[in-house]
Amino acid sequence: MAGPLPLGDPAPADGRLPADLSIDPAAPFSAYLHVPFCRVRCGYCDFNTYTASELRGARQDAYADTLIGEIGLARAVLSEHAPLRPLSTVFFGGGTPTLLPAGDLGRMLGAAIDAFGIVDGAEVTVEANPDNVTPAVAEELAAAGVTRMSIGMQSAVPHVLAALDRTHRPENVRTAVEAARAAGLAVSVDLIYGAPGESLEDWRASLETAVDLRPDHISAYALIIEDGTKLARQIRRGEVPAPDDDLQADMYELADTALADAGFDWYEVSNWARRSTGDAGSEKGGGDRRSRHNMAYWRGTDWWGFGPGAHSHVAGLRWWNVKHPAAYAQRLATGESPAAGTERPDAEAAQLERILLRSRMAEGLPLDDLAPEARTRVAGLIADGLVDAGAALRGTLVLTRRGRLLADAVVRALTD
Repeated sequence: MAGPLPLGDPAPADGRLPADLSIDPAAPFSAYLHVPFCRVRCGYCDFNTYTASELRGARQDAYADTLIGEIGLARAVLSEHAPLRPLSTVFFGGGTPTLLPAGDLGRMLGAAIDAFGIVDGAEVTVEANPDNVTPAVAEELAAAGVTRMSIGMQSAVPHVLAALDRTHRPENVRTAVEAARAAGLAVSVDLIYGAPGESLEDWRASLETAVDLRPDHISAYALIIEDGTKLARQIRRGEVPAPDDDLQADMYELADTALADAGFDWYEVSNWARRSTGDAGSEKGGGDRRSRHNMAYWRGTDWWGFGPGAHSHVAGLRWWNVKHPAAYAQRLATGESPAAGTERPDAEAAQLERILLRSRMAEGLPLDDLAPEARTRVAGLIADGLVDAGAALRGTLVLTRRGRLLADAVVRALTD
């Protein structure tokens, strides 16, 4: 199960934003649509997701209409403050969005576009389980306006998938990629490394399989053990080994080398996009194969998160929804906002977050954004091989590969 919601101030029942909130009408605006349903719960996952036995009164077949109700609330709330902004990116995450009928996803997307509009060439992503993607599903999503599919591959090795409690058939990843590509969608595949029992050769096999699929984008995340998960309990009882930090570092370096050799450029610590050749590629939005939605998060722009447990950020204000789908549906059915809490980070917290997120990106963090005492530490980080010297001379802090492995240490050095 997901962890507790953050501490914060109570959110107003009507969902209204503070009267003094100053929204920049020129700032990009995105939407995240959370689909909290999963067929089974993976042992490592602490996302806000629910299997059929955990819904306790919430109806999966009514979910699209419930979320559309929050879209109407968002339009009313935001229109009180500034002209409504068209959506630059939309992302369906979960959970498993493709557990819902493609028609339900299309209706939710249509409602968001009707409420806010959408920019030309906008990126619209749907996360997908390989077992749920058929040519008909991919075609229906593309017809509804989806431009990109992010497929949860995780591994190509059966015993690694079993260690992660992933139930999809490895061969269905290729089937899903081919269906998405045939429908004209850009394709991303997601990988996880460092699972119990996974060797460096297992990881090499997964990377080679992923590259052979010729996706536009690959994400590769180190397995993190979250409190409260099945995997955390197994490790605590000594049933499986904890991830080995040194092995995970070797796996990261292998991924960075293999993906670079295959024509992918890193643009965030855990994300690589296929190198542009100047053509539009398969992506409807153009040749940029990076995840523009995730870049909106890393750059700190505005987004509204729809669905139970979803988080939002507008003009420096943050809020988050109640977690359970039944509580979420009940609030909206009675005309209340589903928001559970809200906060406004102070200048120090906002600066820490900016350093943490922007330093993870290949476009880097402008050195002028650092406090004077932090800028004096950059020379030491260069000497330690953590920061690129050439980029620093041009006024930007960019991590080296070693720096990416020790990104948290770099952030501490710049903020302590």
